[in-house]
Amino acid sequence: MPDVRPHAKLTHEGALKILHAALAKAQEIRVPQCIAVTDDGGHLLAFVQMDGARRLSQRSAIRKAQTAASNQAPTGGIPAELEVKLALATGGAVVNLKGGLPIVVDGQLVGAIGVGSGTQDQDVEVARAGIAALSAATPV
Repeated sequence: MPDVRPHAKLTHEGALKILHAALAKAQEIRVPQCIAVTDDGGHLLAFVQMDGARRLSQRSAIRKAQTAASNQAPTGGIPAELEVKLALATGGAVVNLKGGLPIVVDGQLVGAIGVGSGTQDQDVEVARAGIAALSAATPV
């Protein structure tokens, strides 16, 4: 087994492409959103709070992206009996709200998107539209 492996990285240009596509979807459905895009380690690459979005959704959008990157899975699927325990154990870093999606290219996690301020279904819709902007990304 090799000691290292090649690793794809989401660039700032890719993050902005995702962000702009998500913004366009949020505008289309007329729901102001907070949108965060992270790299595979959950480090913030791009963020916007649209006019009219809820201020506290800044944190939840970022946490959704970080949780999706960490778990390499969409947010909102943690069993209810673990939800509070994980939130406490991680100082609130892990959230169980829908709207966080991993960004996967060629089977490899390259980042995540988190969206907050609408309903959970609206947040997911906007996140999916953002990911769809990367032609090589696998839809979630």
